[in-house]
Amino acid sequence: MIKEIKFTDNAIKQINHLLSTKDKGFFFRIAIKGGGCSGFQYDFSFDKEPHTEDLKYENILIDKTSADLLKGSEIDYVQELIGNSFKINNPQTKSSCGCGVSFSL
Repeated sequence: MIKEIKFTDNAIKQINHLLSTKDKGFFFRIAIKGGGCSGFQYDFSFDKEPHTEDLKYENILIDKTSADLLKGSEIDYVQELIGNSFKINNPQTKSSCGCGVSFSL
């Protein structure tokens, strides 16, 4: 179970919509990976099977390290003039790049 991470209704609806386009049995994976101009970036992907260190919330998987870095975050799906995207409000973030894709902790 993923604790201390909040998913908005919009995020859950979009995740379920994305999963409905896949074969049955896929999970939606959220991870934090090294990269981007600020050091870290969020990664969204699909996975067929959970790994042993994964935490699970409904059909969402987050590895333990990423979950620790996301603690206290709210994950939303927003529709803006510049496009639709998942938006993560992470209180542990110290700074982010201008495009909003990468961040530092």
